Amino acid sequence: MKIIFLFFLTVFVFGNLFSQQNSLKVYDFSTKFPVEKVRVYKDTILVAISDKNGLFLLKNEFLPGIFVLKVFGFEEYSVFLEINKIEQHLYLIPTIEQLSEVVVQSTLINQTVQKTAASVNILDSADFNRTDATNLLESFNNTPGIVVSQGALNTNKINIRGIGSRSQYSTNRIQAFFDGIPLTTAEGELTLDDFDQETIEKIEIIKGPTSSVYGAGLGGAINLFSKKNSKKGTSAKSKNQFGSFNTQKQVLQILNRTEKNSLTATFTNLTSDGSRENGNYNRKSALINGTLTTSRRGKLIYLANFTRLKAFIPSSLNEIDFMNNPEIAAFSWKNAQGYESYDRGLLGTSYTHSFVENFTNTTSVFLSFRNAYEPRPFDILDEKSTSIGVRTQFNRKIKLFEMPSEISLGGIYYNEMYETGTFKNLYQTVPNSGSIQGDRLTSNKQNRNYANFFMQMNIDLTEKWNLDVGYNVNTTNYRLADLLDNSATSQTGSYRFKTIFSPRIASSYSFSKDKNIYVSVSQGFSTPSVAETLTPEGLINTQLKPELGTNYEIGFKGNWINRKLYTELALYSIQITNLLVAERISEDQYVGLNAGKTSHNGIEFLTNYRFKIINGISIQPYLSAALQFFKFKEFTNNDTNFNGNKLPGVPDYTLNFGMDFLVKDKFQFNTTFRSLGAIPLNDANSVYSNSYNLVNLKANYYFMVFQNLSINVYAGINNAFDERYAASILTNAVGFGSQLPRYYYPGNPRNYFGGLQLNYIF
Repeated sequence: MKIIFLFFLTVFVFGNLFSQQNSLKVYDFSTKFPVEKVRVYKDTILVAISDKNGLFLLKNEFLPGIFVLKVFGFEEYSVFLEINKIEQHLYLIPTIEQLSEVVVQSTLINQTVQKTAASVNILDSADFNRTDATNLLESFNNTPGIVVSQGALNTNKINIRGIGSRSQYSTNRIQAFFDGIPLTTAEGELTLDDFDQETIEKIEIIKGPTSSVYGAGLGGAINLFSKKNSKKGTSAKSKNQFGSFNTQKQVLQILNRTEKNSLTATFTNLTSDGSRENGNYNRKSALINGTLTTSRRGKLIYLANFTRLKAFIPSSLNEIDFMNNPEIAAFSWKNAQGYESYDRGLLGTSYTHSFVENFTNTTSVFLSFRNAYEPRPFDILDEKSTSIGVRTQFNRKIKLFEMPSEISLGGIYYNEMYETGTFKNLYQTVPNSGSIQGDRLTSNKQNRNYANFFMQMNIDLTEKWNLDVGYNVNTTNYRLADLLDNSATSQTGSYRFKTIFSPRIASSYSFSKDKNIYVSVSQGFSTPSVAETLTPEGLINTQLKPELGTNYEIGFKGNWINRKLYTELALYSIQITNLLVAERISEDQYVGLNAGKTSHNGIEFLTNYRFKIINGISIQPYLSAALQFFKFKEFTNNDTNFNGNKLPGVPDYTLNFGMDFLVKDKFQFNTTFRSLGAIPLNDANSVYSNSYNLVNLKANYYFMVFQNLSINVYAGINNAFDERYAASILTNAVGFGSQLPRYYYPGNPRNYFGGLQLNYIF
């Protein structure tokens, strides 16, 4: 009887004990994953610590009251809690004032942002969340010194500090990598809009010539890092988005992480009718990436990406149509129903092995392919390319005259087989039928090889003074095969660009706590692309030389106000020789030539700050700006001297300002303001586009349905004040016959979007 009494007494006591405890869970506001090791204080007394599931318990005797939650990497959070029998959920906001402490992975030798003697910008989830997520490149516009021109969802150009501004329809002169696997083709072309921001954890952008690190990349380098589960376990995301112009996007993503391995699989489908005639867009992509820990000293990274695209092309308009009928397509492109379509794949793997302490090697092998078909009014282009390559890099920490140092050296070999052919377009023979393939006009094969050998050494001269030195040696050659083999014009044979040596020296000095200055001098180059070497007759201009550039830069990086305010300032001068320009010789057709020298001088500034207004409400304002003084130093074309003229295709200033409002840890409101100066449209500077201002708005509301399921409902407005502007321009356009030159790609009018995202943690 006593035993039974004691049993019920025990049940009663423990039952009351548990009922007198309140259950709470802490989540990361950005990722919605639990946060462990959160220390919970009341009146400076530690009363609880969250476990690996973000869970902590509070006894009733502590409630009600004000509690303070603290954990590294998140803002301190103060909250009033009452007794509640239902499990409560709290959200912590990741700190951004630690930006200076973020480790830059893009350089051969990893350093923090503040100590890196170069202009490096990092985009993360905070930047991605401000956009409508239809184009990854939209986030780039908040970076000083970068201008993204968007003629359509499939027609994007990135120019960094004016490099790439003269490219007609695509991005070149920039190297890009995904988890260390090259995305830029052997000829220098880059298509980043194949990737969705849902697959990206962060992006690092190095501005200016980076040849000593990445080879041919006069404008800079862009490094994408894949998204992975931040915590162990499995999670899934489903997203459905709708918007103006019948734009729809679906995303399905599964992430898994164990103690040693990770896997992320993402499928996206994006369709749109576009804001203009002949603007339909359809892209499907699938990406699988992850890591495998193969041994105590080894780790394998793998990546597989496939994209299928069919996108119609409205092309550019003349000024009258741009002002009065921006929704129409160019007459010839509409009648030909011009479009581009392709299947693109990328496979790669990287293996990192640690031989001994402080001595590692990373070796990557990769394969990519692209099959493309593009009916255009003047012809039909059929392209096929396959690329293979290998990259290896050794890193070793040593003592150099008793000074801590690290050396990195290695090389990359790339081979690309490129086949191109053109056909007559007979769309005018059968009205309203679209493009019809006729007789073959040209047929060429190009096999391009390049090899880079690089070295970088980082030396800590003192605790505050750091020195970087490095170089790159590049050899590029290609073989042409004219498959039509007309003996009068055949250029079948082997060709080689001159071997290029590109050095770099840079230094960073900490003159005060959390405040650094740096200086750097580096050289870079870019070889001509296949499109630039092709003449309208299908011949190859074998006389073209690589562009060469030297970058001089001085900058400042610093924290203020207890590390809540971060600022960067950079002054640079890039001097380009053997400038490659596209000379227009007929409607929509160009030929490349080396035409002289340009000078790119500029000032860049960025700052961000986060503060709390009242408990539960915080604001993060940010600002970035660039002043750009780009001009021709020596440039004569068709016996016309353009010395001293502004470089066409880039504005003289960019300004980006925004504020992120976070309310009660569940509601987020973003405002972004973007201003671009007037842009010279031709080498003579006789015509300019108008400056413009854009305002975008977006709101997110997060809530938990139950313990493991969260929902994000969001909506936004792009171009809120319905500004009429040119989202992209075509430099040096020429009107043929009685036609006016078609300089302008109209930007989208005011448009709306909204969506629902489900996040489930298994």
